[in-house]
Amino acid sequence: MTVDETGPGVEHKAVVIVGGGQAGLSLSWFLCRDGIDHVVLERETPGHTWRNERWDSFCLVTPNWQCQLPGYPYAGNDPYGFMVRDEIVAYLDGFAKSFSPPVRSGVSVDGLTVRAEGGFALRTSAGALTADRVVIATGGYHDPILPPYASALDSSILQVHSSDYRNGASLPDGAVLVVGTGQSGAQIAEDLHLAGRQVHLCVGAAPRVARFYRGKDVVEWLHLMGYYDISVDRHPLREGVRDRTNHYVTGRDGGRDIDLRRFAVEGMRLHGSLSLVGDGIAHFNDDLAANLDDADRTSENIKRSIDQYIERERIEAPVEAAYVPAWQPERSLPSLDLREAGIGAVIWCIGFRPNYRWINVPVFDGRGVPAHHRGVTPQPGLFFLGLPWLYTWGSGRFSGVARDAEYLSTRMHEQRRV
Repeated sequence: MTVDETGPGVEHKAVVIVGGGQAGLSLSWFLCRDGIDHVVLERETPGHTWRNERWDSFCLVTPNWQCQLPGYPYAGNDPYGFMVRDEIVAYLDGFAKSFSPPVRSGVSVDGLTVRAEGGFALRTSAGALTADRVVIATGGYHDPILPPYASALDSSILQVHSSDYRNGASLPDGAVLVVGTGQSGAQIAEDLHLAGRQVHLCVGAAPRVARFYRGKDVVEWLHLMGYYDISVDRHPLREGVRDRTNHYVTGRDGGRDIDLRRFAVEGMRLHGSLSLVGDGIAHFNDDLAANLDDADRTSENIKRSIDQYIERERIEAPVEAAYVPAWQPERSLPSLDLREAGIGAVIWCIGFRPNYRWINVPVFDGRGVPAHHRGVTPQPGLFFLGLPWLYTWGSGRFSGVARDAEYLSTRMHEQRRV
């Protein structure tokens, strides 16, 4: 039974953190260090998304040395490798065990309001709470996106969102249509391709990046160049960078490029972005060549910036030949008959929508996105943590969330003194 009373006897905390992933746990580490009374409310269990919403072959696309949770840097024997799903879960579990955060698992927060006398009231599945300060650490990926025309697909075709995909063997026989080429779409297409499945891939506008270049992982070059310390207010795109799709690349088998053109040479069928499905026909936009070219251009621009850095710093590094496209689309098919193509499953890899409908506090813009500066909202005492580009590229990742969490803990101390 959900209780929403906020009168005498209702439990009160100085800080309530909503969400027990790496963001919420990172802030809890600082609060535990400083002896601040708080609780972490987690709807499932800590690390649920890593455990239950990633496919079997999932691995990080950033090297292990970038895993820098507070007081718990990566300490394994493969710093330049890429943790697979079970290793990621073990790393997060180990972090939690290192300081025993006050987590309450299986508790969902159904409502958040501002109290007239100050602070906040939270309505949860386990009863009511009040708090002086609240931190929303649930991330920005909540509701899986399915396009309206998904309902037009024949019921004989299995539809799976990327968050529910596990492996090719779990899908029915036949070819698979993968929609979207962000990190999830490109990696799932690769997973199916390596498993010997016939893949039809709808190529979107996501950029790509090389895995290695001139003797180092590109991530290491960008780290040396200071890219990961660029704050959102100093980025050329400013807040627009938050809307950019992540570059596709993989850490699988030690890390490599994802080259969709090479997949095409090997038999994967590439199409333009999906525009509509109706009467058993998938219709594509005429943008395949442009999307492939744009992705390559982004990768080459990143390489060019690395070249400039190497030259400027007079670094000795091997020289690599320029990238040569392995395949060019002769023509972009406008449509595909799903039955004739033997499509048995469609995997939607087109992202998530944030869901903050339970937060009844006026801190959102017209798109439902929270207004904040480094996670500090206009509402005193309300904070966000773990969002993509909250402050830097690493804000939503193991590499940068500790910096953001420490900043918020400092701001909380300042607000207490006011």
